[in-house]
Amino acid sequence: MVKLLISAAAAFAAAGAYAGLYGDTPDAKHAWAVHDMNRPNPVKISAAKEIGHPPSDAVVLFDGTRESLDRNWCDSRGKETKWIYDGAERAFGLKRTPGKSGWTTGAGPIFTRTRFGDCQLHLEFKHPADITGSGQMRGNSGVFLMGLYEIQVMESTGTDPMDMKDPNYADGQCGAVYAENPPLVNANRRPGEWQIYDIVFHQPVWEGLRLVHPGSVTVFLNGVLVQDHWEMEGLSTHCRRRPLAPHDTVGQLQLQDHGCEILYRNVWYRPLASRWANKTHSVMSADENDVMALRRTTAAALFAKIARPEEATADNVKALAEVVSYANEGKFAAAFRKCLAEYRAKTGKPADEVKGVNGALGVLRRNRVIDVPPVD
Repeated sequence: MVKLLISAAAAFAAAGAYAGLYGDTPDAKHAWAVHDMNRPNPVKISAAKEIGHPPSDAVVLFDGTRESLDRNWCDSRGKETKWIYDGAERAFGLKRTPGKSGWTTGAGPIFTRTRFGDCQLHLEFKHPADITGSGQMRGNSGVFLMGLYEIQVMESTGTDPMDMKDPNYADGQCGAVYAENPPLVNANRRPGEWQIYDIVFHQPVWEGLRLVHPGSVTVFLNGVLVQDHWEMEGLSTHCRRRPLAPHDTVGQLQLQDHGCEILYRNVWYRPLASRWANKTHSVMSADENDVMALRRTTAAALFAKIARPEEATADNVKALAEVVSYANEGKFAAAFRKCLAEYRAKTGKPADEVKGVNGALGVLRRNRVIDVPPVD
């Protein structure tokens, strides 16, 4: 289908049509046309050569060095964390303290010094190969997005509803949105193996005390989708439901100390813009005033590129048709109508040239920008 569309566009241009105006035009919710050549292209970044490694626009929170742990992480008071650095594993985490029945140092949760909101987050974690414990004391930790929304970390390889040797509740297993939604499947690797989380998180959106959108989280565990755009139902808690409530739009990433051994490595994130922040090209969130302001700016820029808009040429008719597709008003509309009327009045126009002009006029009619008949 894509090849067909490209071929059709190429044929349209070759036939003399103005290639800049052939998709559906801007409207009240969209500042750009479909396939708009005037729309800004994405920023170019460099993807990592190895899967899981940070791309060029990522913020690296832990790169395997002690220095990055000290620079980027802290305890709940902003002081140096008590989590250990494991140079052999190039990781950081929690270890058992001798004589404390398997409990760790009681280091408490670890926090990023930086605060952020919507993001793509990557991290890797590992439980000890000789792990002990059962239920919620079997390798328990957690990834708290903004410190408020927990994606569970747990050794859940052997967890099965019919396996009473390792009982656990479904919404507390690895890959769960804790206390809300179990993972779609159990994609856990065995203890002693590194596991990989890739998380796409969008926080809830509020206008004052009105919830506009509950936000969502998509989670891949070891490359397998385990949370499919789950919309938040509440703030993370234990045993009881805790309704969503307004909060700051940025927060610290928190990793939980639940008294179990755990290691983390390769932690990075990419800040993401909220879909709801798009005020100029979104059927969900666009502000019609912002859309029209951008459309007028684009129309003015296109109009300024026409050297002599008063000349009644086929190229000018097509160029001005594109201008009025953004803003059919004022001097733009007047120039288009004048140019079209004078071009229409010409005799002996080449057939291919007329076909190109009528292609542009047809787009305007189809999108109800302006009802003008074809040129003879």
